[in-house]
Amino acid sequence: MLAWIAYGVVAVVWGSTYFAIAVGIESFTPYGMVASRYLLAGVAALGLSRLAGEPLPSREEVRHLVVQGALLLSVSNALVTWAEKEVASSVAAVICSITPLLYGLMGGERLDARGWGGLLLGVAGVAILVNPLGGAMKLTGVFAILLATVVWAWGTLHGRRHVKGRGLFGQVAVQMLAGGTIGLVAAPLTGGFLHHPLTWRAGLAVLYLMVFGSLAAYSAFIYLARAWPPSKMGTYAYLNPLVAVLLGVAFLHEPFNLRMALGMAVILAAVALVQIRPKVPAKILPKLLQEG
Repeated sequence: MLAWIAYGVVAVVWGSTYFAIAVGIESFTPYGMVASRYLLAGVAALGLSRLAGEPLPSREEVRHLVVQGALLLSVSNALVTWAEKEVASSVAAVICSITPLLYGLMGGERLDARGWGGLLLGVAGVAILVNPLGGAMKLTGVFAILLATVVWAWGTLHGRRHVKGRGLFGQVAVQMLAGGTIGLVAAPLTGGFLHHPLTWRAGLAVLYLMVFGSLAAYSAFIYLARAWPPSKMGTYAYLNPLVAVLLGVAFLHEPFNLRMALGMAVILAAVALVQIRPKVPAKILPKLLQEG
C-alpha cells in the first residue's frame, strides 16, 4: 500500500511541476533554480531524518548517493529546466515519457510482449494527449531532454543497485545536498542565479518545487525506485502529463477535446498493461517452478 501511495504522489505532484519550472525560469537560471530548490530541500530532508531517528548512510552508500544526486539533480534536472526555454512543455512531456522504456532496456528486465507493448503504448498515449507538434520545438532542446532522460534512468538504476540501506530521508538529503552544491558552484559560471529580476511568481514556483516537487515527490520516487521493478515504477512518466492536462482544465479553464480524451484512455490502458500482471493459476505454478 505504501508503494502505491508513493506512486500516486510522484504521478500527481510531478505532473504539476512542468508548469512550475516554466514559471520559475522566468527569473532563475537553470543552475540557480537547482541550487535554490535542492539545497533548501536537502537541509529539510536532513532535519526530518534526524527527527525520525533514521540510521545515517554508510560511507560507501554516501559515495553512490552523491553520484546519484549529481546525475539526477544537477545534470538531468538542469538539462530539462534549460530545455524548457527551447521547447514547449508538451514536447518535454512526450520526450520524458520514454523514461520507462529506458528503465526496461537499461535495467535488464525480462519483460514479455505485454510489458513492452504497454511501455510503447504509453509513449503513444502521451503524444496523443499533449500534441507535441502543436508546440515550439528546437533540436537543441529536444537533444537536451533526450540526454536528460538517459542520465535520469542511469542514475536511478545506479542507486537501485548500490544503495541498500535504510533511512529514506537521510539518503534523499545526501542526494539533494550533492545536487544543490553542484548547482551552487555551477550557477556563477553559467549566467548567475537570476537572469531577470525575481518576481513573486517565480519565487513561489521555486518554493513549490522545493517543498512538493523535491522534498515530497522526490522522496516518494526514491522509495518507489527501491520497492518496484524499474519499468513498473517508471509508468509515473505517462501519468505526469495526464495530470498536468487535468489540472489545466480544472483550474486554468484550458480546452478539453476528443483527442485529449483518447490520449488519456490510451495512457490508462498502457499503465494497466504494465501494472496489472496476469496471475498464474495455482495448478500451473508448481509446473513452472519445476521447469525453471
